Amino acid sequence: MFSSQTRRGFLTASAGLFWASRRLAAQDDEATFSTEVKVVNVLATVRTKSGEFIRNLSKDDFSISENGRPQTIRYFSRETDLPLTLGLMVDTSLSQERVLEAERSASFRFLDQVLRDKVDQLFIMQFDFAIQVREQLTSSRRKLEETLPLVDTPSHKELELQRGGGTLLYDAVVEACQGVMKNQSNRKALILLTDGVDFGSEATVDTAIEAAQRADTLIYSILFSDPGYYGLSIGGPEGRKPLMRMSKETGGGFFEVSKKLSIDQIYNVIQDELRSQYNLGYVSSEPVRVSEFRTIQLTAKQKGLVVQARDRYWAQR
Repeated sequence: MFSSQTRRGFLTASAGLFWASRRLAAQDDEATFSTEVKVVNVLATVRTKSGEFIRNLSKDDFSISENGRPQTIRYFSRETDLPLTLGLMVDTSLSQERVLEAERSASFRFLDQVLRDKVDQLFIMQFDFAIQVREQLTSSRRKLEETLPLVDTPSHKELELQRGGGTLLYDAVVEACQGVMKNQSNRKALILLTDGVDFGSEATVDTAIEAAQRADTLIYSILFSDPGYYGLSIGGPEGRKPLMRMSKETGGGFFEVSKKLSIDQIYNVIQDELRSQYNLGYVSSEPVRVSEFRTIQLTAKQKGLVVQARDRYWAQR
């Protein structure tokens, strides 16, 4: 015969084991990652060659390898409901003065459509010869809408006091990734509104890409230029190529505002993409003996599908 105290202890232990097993069983379905296991997370979107989003794939429809070695996908989910952490980064150098109002108006509409109250967060950063966080991470639409009109080019007085610098694009990306995104755990993306020209940054485009990859952050670049400011189209080699690199190598997307593609249309594509992502997780078969970048290759098994995802990650010892 068990004493009543022994029986109570047995029932308590059994209940604890039951709920522990329930939590473990739910991990695969809910993509719940243990903090004790180093899970490599990869956000991806899949399109047909004609650009149509594919939203109904399963874990078995993907293959993933690390440094050329096949890996087992242990966690999988479609991330339409996972919280978003976004950074809206606006180039406020004088070259953007005539396009800023269009950027602000489109950003208002984007925030209204994308941000979910008490779920998603966004911060606003502007950069010219200085870098300024206009609004810290918040879920408040009201705060963001009150802040956006304040995002503007430097005043004449500020320009007179300027010492060095010019357009600190790469420094701003590094600061956003290291100062904000690195400490976040949800889906993370920066949206860059700029002509892509950097003057005066200590960081390089390689440094900016590395900072985003270390912070597991996608970069969506929107090239919005005022050709008249430079007397020629800045959408040429100097502005376009760095933005394309940052977007491609972090798993985000590159867009250019033109007569055929408005900034509102671009925001709609980004919004659609953020709602069409897959989150895949694996535990590397190769232990991390030294901190390093490792290459990732994610593909869809079905022919004719194009996978957009980052191509390397920072393996932290």
